[in-house]
Amino acid sequence: MASWLSIPKNSPFSLANIPFGIISSTKAPTRAAAIAIGDHALNLSVFASSGGFSQLPAIEPHLGVFSQPTLNAFAALGRPVHRQVREYIQTVFRADTPFPQVLKDNAALQKEALLPLTEVTNHLPMQIGDYTDFYAGLNHAYNVGVLFRGPENALQPNYKHLPVAYHSRASSVVPSGTPIHRPNGQILANPAANPKVPTFAPCKRLDIELELAAFVSRPNNLGHPVPVHEAEDHIFGLVLMNDWSARDIQAWEYVPLGPFNAKNFATTITPWVILIDALEPFRATGLEPGDRDSLLPYLREKRAANAYDIPLEVEITNAGGQPTMVSRSNAKNLLYSFPQMLAHHTITGCNMNTGDLLGSGTISGKEPQTEGSILEQTNGKNPIKLADGSERIFLEDGDTVVLRGMAGTEGNYVGFGDCTGKILPAVKLEF
Repeated sequence: MASWLSIPKNSPFSLANIPFGIISSTKAPTRAAAIAIGDHALNLSVFASSGGFSQLPAIEPHLGVFSQPTLNAFAALGRPVHRQVREYIQTVFRADTPFPQVLKDNAALQKEALLPLTEVTNHLPMQIGDYTDFYAGLNHAYNVGVLFRGPENALQPNYKHLPVAYHSRASSVVPSGTPIHRPNGQILANPAANPKVPTFAPCKRLDIELELAAFVSRPNNLGHPVPVHEAEDHIFGLVLMNDWSARDIQAWEYVPLGPFNAKNFATTITPWVILIDALEPFRATGLEPGDRDSLLPYLREKRAANAYDIPLEVEITNAGGQPTMVSRSNAKNLLYSFPQMLAHHTITGCNMNTGDLLGSGTISGKEPQTEGSILEQTNGKNPIKLADGSERIFLEDGDTVVLRGMAGTEGNYVGFGDCTGKILPAVKLEF
């Protein structure tokens, strides 16, 4: 689609995308809803208050949602409304827009509402009540399982029957660009020692996990599961996610109840939410758990194309400023879809709320340098070589990690933007 607005051909925010987020700026310091398009953000609060939605009467009763400091109120309106708003904004920005008076020929509104991305601050797009991280990356689960249990027992017996997950920490989910302090914690320096006595120290095995995540839009009532064929209508959209992981802290604490402090110190997400409708052209067949009919009925989807063909990549830039591409993967490398995750999450009657976040689990391929975590690439002992010749077995202070995901073709890319975090030294503690 051609636009009257100049959009770089390599922008992840083409007219085919229209992702939603929350911004503020010097010009408009109050947080408000926005969309990203090319190198700009359209402040939807200013746009709405200036008659920008005058040609979309259906949204008129709900214009207040764009002045909220989160997208929760907009998300709760449901997928049909999201679709109408996105398609309307696309129409407004089209080169042949039938509504040129709304924005194309309205220089005053452009000046107030259409802001360069370099002049805006991004914030968390949603107020997150709960955050559940799944383990749906089959190749990652297998690779890590081999490290700890060998190839014969790499996957647990339940793995291909249900989406495994754990509850993580919503309060430490942060938007891209937020620096991450190396965590302190209990570490078993010598696993072979007897007795096993931990030390307290900064994490020495700091890792990343390349994931997607979905935000819940429509809640369900307590005691009423969401059927898998309806689950997609309960999903607002997707973000790219880095589930930072302290592997040495995790190794000591995870038996018997799973990760805790190893995961709760930070999770980074992209600030722009891509709506489900924008990803429709990229539907693809994901990984199969074997015989589809072997899944219990509540997890069986009607269509095979339950994944998305989204190329993903991981880049590490050391303190000297030289970036190195260390991994390329694809969102197709998931065993379960987000509708399956949501259906399983609610099958007990668990009530989900607007803004709840569902992580996919680490997305790894089968080939070398398609792994979604450093642990898988190095096995904890075989270093990655960076562009300046330095080596990494795990992350060092000063390293910056950038995750990217973008589908489509030049001029029509649908992407998340960068998911970035820089590692700061651990906070010094005295006892």
